[in-house]
Amino acid sequence: MVYGICYCPLSKAENIKALGCADSKSLTEEKRELVFEKLCKETEYVGWAVEAIAPNSICNSMLRRQKHSLNQVAQDSTVGLITKAKDSGINISEVYIDTVGIPEKYQEKLSEIFPEIKITVSKKADAIYPIVSAASICAKVSRDRALKVWTFQEGLQAIARDFGSGYPNDPVTKAFLMKGIDPVFGYPRLVRFSWSTAGKILQDHAALVEWEDEEESGANRSTTITSFFKQVNSNKRHKTKHEFFTERNLAVLESL
Repeated sequence: MVYGICYCPLSKAENIKALGCADSKSLTEEKRELVFEKLCKETEYVGWAVEAIAPNSICNSMLRRQKHSLNQVAQDSTVGLITKAKDSGINISEVYIDTVGIPEKYQEKLSEIFPEIKITVSKKADAIYPIVSAASICAKVSRDRALKVWTFQEGLQAIARDFGSGYPNDPVTKAFLMKGIDPVFGYPRLVRFSWSTAGKILQDHAALVEWEDEEESGANRSTTITSFFKQVNSNKRHKTKHEFFTERNLAVLESL
């Protein structure tokens, strides 16, 4: 997922609209590319930045014991982008944000973090405020360009037209999810496992896994902490697990 920020002087707010910035969802990919190129050329009064969050990072946040929702991930990204803009010397007086969750609560949260800034959080801000439209266009174009040159670390031979836009209403994306599923490992790291569309396919077509917490009723209360560490011969070569297993917190079982 890619989140974006765009900024300009208040006196130049109308210029953003004149560049063609509008609700990014209503623009074609070609139109977004054209507007993005215009934004990049207006360096005297326009600046922008994006944050790309890896799918497995979002999954780890949403599926861990203390869950961190997608809305919270988005809000953290917003705070980070505003902070980076301030730290870079941008004099920020007003911020307009397309809401995730309840607008009033989100606005109150941001106002507490940035009391010196006038914060406006609104539904459909992408369609109301041209500066939000510009930020959304920068984020969408950055995402589209990244997908076009994506290389699968898992060795999967596929290009952008094979997996589509990545949105649930895209039939190409749905076909890729159905065809590319592994019954044990699921999907390559490009796919967010916590995404409901992917989760439903995993539930219906992947191997069933049951996770059980270890029982503590029979634990020896006098056990010392050192007893949990296994002595290893220092002469043995230490084997490093492949990142595929460490990133997904997978461990080897002695028995099933």
